[in-house]
Amino acid sequence: MLSSDALADGEIRVGTLLTHATLPILEARALLAHQLQVAREHLIARPEQRVAPADASSFELLVARRQRGEPLAYLLGEKEFYGRTFGVSPAVLIPRPETELLIETALSLDVRAEAHVLDLGTGSGCVAITLGLERPAWHVTATDVSPEAIGVARTNAATLHASSVSFRLGSWLAAAPAQQFDLIVSNPPYVAESDVHLQALRFEPQTALAADDGGLACLRDIIEASPPHLVAGGLLVLEHGHNQAAAVRGLLGSVSWRDVRTLRDQAGIERVTLARTGPV
Repeated sequence: MLSSDALADGEIRVGTLLTHATLPILEARALLAHQLQVAREHLIARPEQRVAPADASSFELLVARRQRGEPLAYLLGEKEFYGRTFGVSPAVLIPRPETELLIETALSLDVRAEAHVLDLGTGSGCVAITLGLERPAWHVTATDVSPEAIGVARTNAATLHASSVSFRLGSWLAAAPAQQFDLIVSNPPYVAESDVHLQALRFEPQTALAADDGGLACLRDIIEASPPHLVAGGLLVLEHGHNQAAAVRGLLGSVSWRDVRTLRDQAGIERVTLARTGPV
C-alpha cells in the first residue's frame, strides 16, 4: 500500500500502483483498469501513465476489499460466461464455468425449433439469456424469487439484446405462466447448509447456494413439481453437486420420468442430470 503522502503528491504512476498492490498482477490490473475505465492492455502499454490521487485511493480501497476475500467479479461488476459478459452484484451468484455444461446439454437436445423453455432460479440470467441468444427461435421464460436478482437479469437481457427472454418473479414453478414447456432447466441451490465451503462463498447470496436435506431440497421440489409443466416427452435438465448425481437419479426414479442420465463436466465430475417426462 502507498502512503497517504504518496497518494496526495499527484506523481503516482500505473506501474507503481500495480507494483505495490499485494494481489496477483492480473487481478490488480483488472481492478485498476476498472477504476480508470480503460482497457487492461492500455495499462500494459503505458505503465508510466500518471494516475489521479482520487483514482489511486479508490483503487487501493478495491485492493483492500479483494484482500478481505470479496470476489473479483463483484468488485468489477461483471463476469464472463459462455463468451459473453454478464453484469453481477451481491444479489446474484457469480456465473461459473461448470454451469456451461448445463447450456451445452440444453442446446444438444432434440426439441422443436420454436421450443418453450423455462429457467428456474435464473439469478443473473446467464443461463436463460445464453439459451435465448444461442437459439433465437426459442421462447425462454426465467423465474427467480429475488426482486434484486430479476433486476440484474433484466438489465443483462437488455444489454445483450436477448429479446426472446422474459422474466417472472416468484418461487420456482409457482412463478411460471400457465403453460407447458418443452424444456425446463435449473441450477438451483444444492450446497448442504453444513458444508464447510460455504465460508469461502460468504459474499454470495446464501439462499441461492444452500438448501436443506443435504442440499437436495430444491432439487426435489423441482423434480416433483415439473411434470405437469412439461409437454409429453418434455425434458428436465438439472445442475447439481459433485456427490449428488446418484441421489438426483433416485429422485427421478418415479413413473413420471424416463431416460434418466447424468453427464460429466470437463473435470470428470457428474454435474448435470436430465430426464424426460412419461412412464417407462
